[in-house]
Amino acid sequence: MSLLQVENLSVSFSTPEGSVKAVSGLSYTVEKGATLGIVGESGSGKSQSVFAILGLLANNAQVSGSIKFNGRELIGLSEQELNRIRSKEIGIIFQDPMTSLNPFMRVSDQLSEVLMHHKGMSKKDALNEAVRMLDAVRIPQARERVNMYPHEFSGGMRQRVMIAMSLLCNPQMLIADEPTTALDVTVQAQIMHLLKELQRELSISIILITHDLGIVAGACDHTMIMYGGRMMEYGSTLDIFKTPSHPYTQGLLKAIPRPDDESDELYSIPGNPPNLLNPPAGCPFAERCCEAGEQCEARAPALEALSGARLRACHKPWTPPHRKEPPAAGARLELEAGVRGDVI
Repeated sequence: MSLLQVENLSVSFSTPEGSVKAVSGLSYTVEKGATLGIVGESGSGKSQSVFAILGLLANNAQVSGSIKFNGRELIGLSEQELNRIRSKEIGIIFQDPMTSLNPFMRVSDQLSEVLMHHKGMSKKDALNEAVRMLDAVRIPQARERVNMYPHEFSGGMRQRVMIAMSLLCNPQMLIADEPTTALDVTVQAQIMHLLKELQRELSISIILITHDLGIVAGACDHTMIMYGGRMMEYGSTLDIFKTPSHPYTQGLLKAIPRPDDESDELYSIPGNPPNLLNPPAGCPFAERCCEAGEQCEARAPALEALSGARLRACHKPWTPPHRKEPPAAGARLELEAGVRGDVI
């Protein structure tokens, strides 16, 4: 049985202008110890789809479908029941550690509070465990720095504090919402390397939400492409990047600049995302797709099963290009290099 099973999840928000359909009919699974990357433009529904897992949506949200964690249905649980699941079973790293951490509380108090609330530890034991976890996320001189305030840490160190906080109660799954936003490239690499190390040590599953395709290529076992609140494509990361089957995925990969490309122009997908107050009747990507036909504008495509566990939602028939499979050991290295822009 999968650790997480999401089936036909839909999320909408009631606003004075009307109902905003943020997520529509989303289904996927996450296995134990695996990493799923969720990719898409801003407003595609990535964050709202995972906030629904923990019941962190705004009060004006309506949720339908099914979300099962370890076989237990999460939709419909009370706030008290969800509080037991948060941190203890599912941890979350928000995208801006400066606004996620309380600027008026020492880091020691913020970490200890989690352990005292969820595990009933004494203040002394909670502090010792907080220091141990700061050591685990590679914060130097953790014993001395635990009593500092968030503004006394760099951006990368604040993100490490957030990772430590999310792992304090030994959750089975970690949701990372844009964990490397506003960090420089070197610190991004350090944070992602840390997450992979912790995943191996603790055997946790990770859902990684990001705009950075390079991070997805290097960190994720499977990738889901979202657009307009819907799944466009899903499959193993290697397959998605090597043989993208959806025009939107192809456009995202084409937009990655490469130093070996002699063209003076950077590719961008034309047009704008759909208005989710009044979503199109057909494929949400139809207006921006150069291959769209009448049926694309008339009705939304159903998810189509391709080879293996691959899925895509597109009316256009797809034939995978013939290619020789790379050796398993070298496939990931080749993929990471290609997405980073190295000449391969």
